[in-house]
Parts: sequence; structure tokens; C-alpha cells
Amino acid sequence: MFFILFFTPFLGLFSTTYADNEPLKPLEVPKNLDTLKVKLGERLFHDVRLSKDNTLACAGCHNLALGGADDKALSIGINGGIGSVNSPTVYNSGLLFRQFWDGRAETLAEQVDGPVQAEVEMGSLWPEVIIKLYKDATYPAQFAMVYKEKKGAISRAHIKDAIAEFERSLVTINSPFDRYLKGDQKAIDAQAKEGYRLFKHYGCASCHQGANVGGNMYQVFGVVGSYFKEQGKITTADKGRFNVTGNPQDMHRFKVPSLRMAALTAPYLHNGKAKTLRDAVDIMFKYQLGREAPDKDKEAIVHFIKTLVGEHPALKKRVK
Repeated sequence: MFFILFFTPFLGLFSTTYADNEPLKPLEVPKNLDTLKVKLGERLFHDVRLSKDNTLACAGCHNLALGGADDKALSIGINGGIGSVNSPTVYNSGLLFRQFWDGRAETLAEQVDGPVQAEVEMGSLWPEVIIKLYKDATYPAQFAMVYKEKKGAISRAHIKDAIAEFERSLVTINSPFDRYLKGDQKAIDAQAKEGYRLFKHYGCASCHQGANVGGNMYQVFGVVGSYFKEQGKITTADKGRFNVTGNPQDMHRFKVPSLRMAALTAPYLHNGKAKTLRDAVDIMFKYQLGREAPDKDKEAIVHFIKTLVGEHPALKKRVK
């Protein structure tokens, strides 16, 4: 592990060797997607009729133009309902090993049930959604074409499947850091390079690694010190994976988030209480690493994280 994290000879001279020796990997264009399902899923993702009162689409809390999330600590659903956790970005969500902060959904399709049916989010029932979509002038024919069924093509399973296929297409490729990993030494500046070195040196890469720079493991929030004890009142959402398993060892355990789009998706943490990237980095150093670091090191890490944002046709917001 120490060899992998710290020993990178001939940095960037041989792109394949360099990437293979690094804890982070470049994102690649998703393969084997069904283009018809992606098109249908994109339409459904932006359709407010999935909500009970026809006011909120998936895109309402996951704005693709602005980074795949919203700018709120806790998202607002129909009738002013307030969610219990911060909405994560939907970009690169197909690369996550589980869905939701507590990992209660194993697949993207399974995840769709959550927001559609949650009373404080979209507040719908699937039979209501299906009736509304059947009344549309073009949905029945589109579903029938995609799923090769003349009757019953608009179903809960097919709606979820199409949305999941669309979400799998939301991969942000060609980030400056990915170009650097592939051998382009000029893709990122000296501060970002130093930030990446420090990201590994301080141990951030032990949880945030792989192509998605996280999203492939669970970790207790408060490995060193008690974040929640110092915060005061503990909410149900603060219990994390314990709410799923009932195992005391899972108290305050959460899915490690991906950092790929972090530069565009403030605020941070499951509760949205870290307003800036620097705030989040400070909290991680205190409660996850238990280490001190000079401001210049933390600022370099923040600068590095900004280079992780890649490209997608729907993404309009840019890193500052």
C-alpha cells in the first residue's frame, strides 16, 4: 500500500504505468448503454409528473447543468417538505457501489423508488405515475418501442430501468486531473500536483480512491474524535448505516462520497453543514485523519479536488 501511494517513479512519462501505480484512475466513457433507454430515461428524469403534485422532477434536486445536485444543505420536496440528508450529485452515480448515504439501495434502479415515493420528496405512488404517463400523447409508443411490449410497457420496473440507464450515462470524462493521469503534465498546475501528493501523503486516498475518487466503501464519520457528540442533537439520518442494519458497529457509518464533482456541489457532508470545500477538508482532517496541517497544504488539496471535475454535454457550471 505504501509503495502504491508514495512511490511513483518517472511521474507522467509513461501514462499507462503511471495510472496503474496510482490510487486514482481516469474515468472512461461508459460502454454498452442502450441509447433508446438513455433517451427515455432522460425524459423521465426531467418529468415533473413523477411527483404527486406535478411540480418536481428528479432534476429538481439533481440539476445537471449545475453539477448534478442542488445548492441546499437539505433539499426541498413537494409542499415544502425538507429532506433529511444532503442531495449528492447524480453524475458518476453508476460507479457507486451502493446508493444513498446509508447504502440502503444496491442499484440505481432500486434507488429510484426512494425519492419518487418519499413523502417529503416527490410523494408519489407508482400507480398514479403510470396513469399520468399513459395519458401522455407519446410515452406509450416510446415505452413500447424501447421495451418491445404492446401492453403494459409503462410499468414501475421499466420507468426505474430507463432512469437508471440514463444515470449510468452521466459520466464526467476528460477532467484536467484525468488528462494528467494519462501523461499530460501541463493539464494541471504545480499547486494541484502538490495537492494530489498531499492528498496521498495525509491518507485521504485511503477512503477516496479509484476512478470515482470514493464511493466504493463505507466509513465511520468520526474515526478520530466524536463529530456528533460535539454537534449536539443527533438526528435519525446522523445514525447512517445503522438505520439499515441495526448493527451498533454501523452507527454513524456512511458511504464514502465521490469527490469527482465536489468542486461544484457545495454544501458538503450528509447534513450539508460544511459550506465550502475548505470547511469539508478541515472537518476531514480533524475527525477522520486526526492530523494537523498548515493552511497551504489544505488549500493545495482543495485546488487538486477542483481538477477532478470532468466534462458532460449537460454540465454548464464551471469550476472557479
